[in-house]
Amino acid sequence: MQVDVWSPTPVLLTVDLVILTLREGRLCVLLVERGEDPFRGMPALPGGFLNHAGEEILDAAHRELSEETALVAGCVHLEQLATYGGAGRDPRGRVVSVAHLAIAPGLPEPVAGTDAVDAAWVPADAVLSGEVELAFDHRRIVTDGIERARTKLEFSALATAFCGELFTIAELQQVYEAVWGTELDTRNFYRKVQAVKGFIVPAGPGRRTTGGRPARLYRAGPKSVLSPPLIRPVPSRTEEDTGTEEDTREEGD
Repeated sequence: MQVDVWSPTPVLLTVDLVILTLREGRLCVLLVERGEDPFRGMPALPGGFLNHAGEEILDAAHRELSEETALVAGCVHLEQLATYGGAGRDPRGRVVSVAHLAIAPGLPEPVAGTDAVDAAWVPADAVLSGEVELAFDHRRIVTDGIERARTKLEFSALATAFCGELFTIAELQQVYEAVWGTELDTRNFYRKVQAVKGFIVPAGPGRRTTGGRPARLYRAGPKSVLSPPLIRPVPSRTEEDTGTEEDTREEGD
């Protein structure tokens, strides 16, 4: 009796990075222009294949982060986001991507890597709206990364990862407004932040802003979980109706 010999399906593994920062008060994501096929010339997330079979996935993510932003571990918030392995996501074959979310304050102008023509910070809303079309399934990955950040701002101290070592409450509010995409009442925000013990702590003398008294400086506190949480405002019906048909399909996947 003939016995079929099983052989594993060839699968390639990559890491992709959703790198977020604030630039001039806007939430931006780092995109590169692909210099090779497939999707030559199209914007995409920075990332790439593992260097060798023995490279750990987290090490590959840190390597790609260093190559694209010159940031090293300890200077940036980096966490695994999700795994994307749809059979048709890459025309080169079965390619599985382990995506990571990276956040850091005041990142400089990027320099394109070896396999990219150009690199630039792009407003996140331009990607979410579909105004900027991305290669592969990278728009979905960006959408998932931003939603992860938005949710974690409610329940964790992630917002401080967008700030420098010292910051004002006004600068912290700017983070929430940029990531959530909505304006917040200043007095209400100040009251809620002060009610979360250990979220932020005073740090030395104030920094003078445009006239008046110097604004008080803070640094990240010891608490990583916010209690009570800072709940995101519910979007209005008008804001909900701005989503495209493609957005609805992706959210239902």
